[in-house]
Amino acid sequence: MSTTDVIAIRLAVQDDLPAVVRLLADDALGAARERHAEPLPAEYTSAFAAMRAQGGNDLLVATQEGDVVGCLQLTIIPGLSRLGAVRGQIEGVRVASSHRGQKIGEALLRDAIERCRQAGCSLVQLTSDVSREDARRFYERLGFEATHVGMKLRLDRST
Repeated sequence: MSTTDVIAIRLAVQDDLPAVVRLLADDALGAARERHAEPLPAEYTSAFAAMRAQGGNDLLVATQEGDVVGCLQLTIIPGLSRLGAVRGQIEGVRVASSHRGQKIGEALLRDAIERCRQAGCSLVQLTSDVSREDARRFYERLGFEATHVGMKLRLDRST
């Protein structure tokens, strides 16, 4: 039996947030921008509530034997361009460092892509930090193409 045979993918619930934040902080980039602490900072709970209230903005978790071992955020975005195309936006893909290389990320992505199909999406898009070369190869292996240059503008949340 392979590891993915015992992986379940489901919508996250609030009790999953500490595990998800731990995953988001489980690498050099995430460690610098996330705050995994007990108790969990209230910003995470507020953000999760806002996602749930919005609709079409889901946090998916992969579990193995009840433990959260992977996550991603999937947002369905209606739009006008491309003749009113609906897009799926994938963010925050993470697999626990102790579980990498077991096709958990692939199972998560394939589940998210299928959810996009069911939602009538014309395309699925994501961004990945340029320093994450392994992640880029992973996404390309799943059929994603680097067709655009992504840009970000950081806004100071304190003003």
